[in-house]
Amino acid sequence: MTDTLPGVLVLCTGNSARSILGEAILAELGEGRLRAYSAGSKPKGVPHPGALRLLARRGIATASFRSKSWNEFTAADAPRIDIAITVCGNAAQEACPVFIGAPVKGHWGLPDPADVEGGDAAVDAAFEATWASLVLRVQALLAAPFETMPPAALQDLLSEIGRMDGAA
Repeated sequence: MTDTLPGVLVLCTGNSARSILGEAILAELGEGRLRAYSAGSKPKGVPHPGALRLLARRGIATASFRSKSWNEFTAADAPRIDIAITVCGNAAQEACPVFIGAPVKGHWGLPDPADVEGGDAAVDAAFEATWASLVLRVQALLAAPFETMPPAALQDLLSEIGRMDGAA
């Protein structure tokens, strides 16, 4: 039953790059253990083309990904969020709204691949590096029994993961 699985929300300001990738990785690697979502404080409206290209290269359907506001997760009928992870410095500094479920919060700051200038090859390389960093972090989360951890222990785990190589 999916409604009993922990909800994990990946947050970034624009919800167009890092948070979209985080949602995709969590959904793929954590299938059956969690429900993955992403959102932003100031959503750009559409996912970054570099994120969509990367997902397509990895065989992940892109149609369901959209840039959305974190306010979608504060309504009474919103999915329960048990873990909220910020992946950019801006979202980590912002006051998060109150989510249903009072999630444990963590910060996994990474450089923004959407800031890379140049052609598609340079942008794609930046997105691949972000993907690799997020995969390592998600694997570290999934290696732990996060579903049954007390909130303080889960908070410590999320913080430890946030300090992994490549942190911004």
